[in-house]
Amino acid sequence: MKVRKAFYGNCNMVGKNIESLRKAQGIKQKDFISKMQTMGCDINPTSYSKLEGQIRIATDREIFIASKILNVPMEELFGEINKKYS
Repeated sequence: MKVRKAFYGNCNMVGKNIESLRKAQGIKQKDFISKMQTMGCDINPTSYSKLEGQIRIATDREIFIASKILNVPMEELFGEINKKYS
């Protein structure tokens, strides 16, 4: 498994958690992207990588579909931020 070379950005709150959950479930990035596309999310590998790296904004559709693929509530994608306000 590749290790992220660059630091995470601050453009979204979910990218790092999506990446962690995806890897924990043993889903390769290319397979995750394919599943997102199959579910109606028009995303390419570069755009998805930027989402995980938190260097671009995540759309509501992307967050919704990622939560469905990972089989977790959307709130779980927000991780520590969500726990802080619960």
